Amino acid sequence: MNTKITAKDFFLNLGVIVTFYASAIALITLLFEVINFAYPKVTTYQYYNYPSISFQVATLIVAFPLFLFLSWLLQKSYMADPGLRESWLRKWLSYITLFVAGGVIAGDLITVIYMFLDGQDLTTGFLLKVLTLIIVAGGIFLYYLREIRNLIMAGERNIWRIVAIVFILASIILGFMVIGSPVSQRERRYDSQRVSDLQNIQWQIVNYYQSKGSIPDNLSQIADPISGFTLPRDPKTSASYEYKLIGQSAKAFELCATFDRVSEGLGSSSIAYPMPVDMGVKGVSENWQHEAGHECFSRSIDPQLYPVRPVR
Repeated sequence: MNTKITAKDFFLNLGVIVTFYASAIALITLLFEVINFAYPKVTTYQYYNYPSISFQVATLIVAFPLFLFLSWLLQKSYMADPGLRESWLRKWLSYITLFVAGGVIAGDLITVIYMFLDGQDLTTGFLLKVLTLIIVAGGIFLYYLREIRNLIMAGERNIWRIVAIVFILASIILGFMVIGSPVSQRERRYDSQRVSDLQNIQWQIVNYYQSKGSIPDNLSQIADPISGFTLPRDPKTSASYEYKLIGQSAKAFELCATFDRVSEGLGSSSIAYPMPVDMGVKGVSENWQHEAGHECFSRSIDPQLYPVRPVR
C-alpha cells in the first residue's frame, strides 16, 4: 500500500533527522573536547587551546528533547497510518543514516590499523576518541538497522531512549567535571583575554622601541589612532593594565594584570598560552604562566633581534 506523503509527514521526518544529527554531532564534539583537555598533545610550541563545551551542551539541551518529541509524534503517525513506515522518505533517511554511521565506524577502524602498521603512537587520547565514535556510531547503526526492519517494539524503543538520555547526561556531567563549571570556564576566558592583551601591549612596546630607540614612559604613548590600536582594558573589571619601567636601560619593563585563576601548564590538563618566538624579548622561554591574583611579567628587549630602525 503506497501512502501519500503530506507536507506534515515530510517536515516531521526532516525535523527528526535534523535534530538527531545535531544531537549526535554535539555529543561527539563534547566528548572530543573533554578528551583533548584531559589528554593534551605535547608539542614543542605552546599554543593556547582552551576548550569550550557550552555550545555542545546548549545544542544537546535543546535538540535532543526536541528529537524525542518529534520522534514520538512520528511514531503516533505510524500507528495512525502504518503505510507511512514503508514510505520512500523514511527508507531514504534511514539508509543515509546507516551509511553515515557505517562509514564512521569503518573509517575509525582503518585509521587505527593504519597507525598501528605505520608504527605511529596510539595515544590514550586518540584511542578514547576512536572508542567514542565506535560507541556513538555503533549505537546509531544498530538502532537504525533494527528500525528500518521494523523490529523495534514500544518497550525496546523506551529502553533505547533511556540509554541515550543517561549517556548524554553522563557526558555533560563528565564535561563539567573535567573542564569545569561555567563559572570556571568564564574565569579561564577572562585570564586568556588578559594574557592576549598583555601580549599585544608587549608587541606595541617593541614596535615603539624600534621606532624611537627607547621604550615608552607610559602606555598612553603607544596608543595609535592611525593604526587603530587602542589600549585594552581588563575584560572583567575594565581596569587599565599596569606598566612599569625597570632600571635605566630604556629596554626593560614589566606588564601586570590581576588573574582569576592559576594558569595550567603543559602536561597537566594543560592550557598553555602562546609565546611568539620572534618578539625580540629576552627570555622567550619565560611563558605567560601566572598565579591567581596580581602578577607581573618582566621583559627586556634584545636590540640585536629588534634593532632601532634608522630615521629616513
